[in-house]
Parts: sequence; structure tokens; C-alpha cells
Amino acid sequence: MKTILLGLLVMFTVSSLSACVHSAIYTSRVEDRFPAVGELIPVNGADVHVLTQGETGPPVLMIHGASANAREFEWTLAPRLAGDHRVFMADRPGHGHSDRPDDAHKLGVQAEQMAGVLEAFAPGEKAVIVGHSFGGGVALRLALDRPDLVEGLVLLAPVSHDWGNGGETWYNRYAGPPVIGPAFSQLVPIVGPAQVEAGINGVFDPAPEPAGYFENSAIGLLFRPGNFRANARDVNALREELGTQSARYEQLDMPIIVFSGAQDTVISPPLHVGKLKHQAQDLELVPLADEGHMPHHGEGAAVAEAIRRLASEPDAS
Repeated sequence: MKTILLGLLVMFTVSSLSACVHSAIYTSRVEDRFPAVGELIPVNGADVHVLTQGETGPPVLMIHGASANAREFEWTLAPRLAGDHRVFMADRPGHGHSDRPDDAHKLGVQAEQMAGVLEAFAPGEKAVIVGHSFGGGVALRLALDRPDLVEGLVLLAPVSHDWGNGGETWYNRYAGPPVIGPAFSQLVPIVGPAQVEAGINGVFDPAPEPAGYFENSAIGLLFRPGNFRANARDVNALREELGTQSARYEQLDMPIIVFSGAQDTVISPPLHVGKLKHQAQDLELVPLADEGHMPHHGEGAAVAEAIRRLASEPDAS
């Protein structure tokens, strides 16, 4: 019996070491492939990685969703605006190449990091804030906590409210906790990239997946163990965070434009924007009959025009 137990222990140890080596090699390779090409801005003791496009015009801050990073906008929305706007695309804490401060699973902490980006790049100015999915929740918190920085919001398939039971994925439940999470996340680089690359279509349905999406948006960065754990902790805490935050939405008095895909299967629009529109004072809903969870791809021109409109409206707030 002792021999069997010893053999199992050796096998477990070898497998664990092998997974750690594989994840370290994966992390090194994917970071070489998608390096930190933007600026690192210190905010509250933690660096925020920010990509920029455009040199003149009103400021625009773009906040990405779960499982993503700032490159999500680098080849989609930003080029549509760079000719007449200054566009800042920030990696949320623990994503892309941004550091992760303590309690970064809290929307208030993430909003503080985004506020620091605006204070560094556009001091004394108000910006249009663009938030996709999870980033919509962060954008809403930024508008609540720092309305002095916000000209208006353009939200893309945003999360805004506690959606009730269900919706959490099994792998985030395993990756998030402090004990099992680090060990589980070492396995992610082995199977994660192939699984997600094969299943991206579901996020875009019924719209087609854009050619080169996985590569252009640097989705491979997600499967680094630290990034994967950060994403899991964000998502696992989101329902409770939104449940608290949503009680404050009556305070929102800046213009808000929401693009919502009627066939979104990632979130339920009626549970989010359906409630938000009854709380915010100035919300314009743009329903998209043939879009899913990624409206800034298929409807990029319309989204860019909405951003321009809010950026040019005098006294928008």
C-alpha cells in the first residue's frame, strides 16, 4: 500500500511540475508575441497598461470586458476615431499587461484605476467612456464615483445588474479560490487556447466572427495563469458587486447610449439594460436585431458615431 501511495505521489508531483513548466513556457511565448507596446501608468501603486491612438481632439477611454484586454479595441473602434479623438485603451487590473492591486475584483477599485488613466492622459478634461460587457459595469462605476471625469457613456452589451442564480462557468469557480485556484490555473495553458479559439463563434452569433479575431485581440494572453485567475475572481465577484452598485444608478445624470444585441446569449439584455433604462436619467437604447454580444464589430461605424456625438455635445453632463 505504501508503495502504491508513494507511486501516486510521485506521479502527481511530476504532473504538477510538468504543468508548471508548460505554463511558464506558454507565458513567456505569448508575452513575446503580444508585448506591452503601450505606456505603463502608475495608479495607486499599480501600473496600468494603456494603448493610445490619435493625437488631437476630445478624449475617449475604452474599457474591455471579461476574458479580453485593451487590444480588443485597437483594431476595431479606435481606428475609426483616431483622426479626430485621443483614444485611450486600458488593460483592466490583472489583464493584458496591467498590474493587479489588492481587492481588484471590486468594481470600485477597477474604476479607480481607470480614473487614474484619465488623470494622467487628459488632466482637467472630461472623456467619453466606452465599456464592453464587464467593462460596462466598470464604466458605470467610474461615472458614479468620478462624474467629474465623465462626459458621457457608450455601453456595448453591458452588465449592470445582479442577474440572479446561474451563469457562472465551472472553470472560473475552480480558478478563482486562493488555494485550488493557482494549481488549477497552471493547467489552463494546456487546453484553454484551443478550446476557446474553437468556440469564439458563440460570442458573436448570429453575426460572423471577424477574420483573425483571436490573433488581433491577443486572446492568448488570457491563458497565462495569473491573468486567468484575475479574470475568474472578477467574474465570480461580479453579481454581488453589481447588486450593490445598481442601487446608485439613479445618480447617473450624464448621457448614456447603450448598444444591445437582441440575440445576445452571453448576457440577458432585459436583465441589464432593461433595468438600467428605468434608473438612469438620460439613456438612449440602440437595439440591434441581428447582433449578439460583440456589437462594436458589426456595428462599429454606428458606435463610433455615437461616441463622436457625445464628445461634441456641449455641457453633456
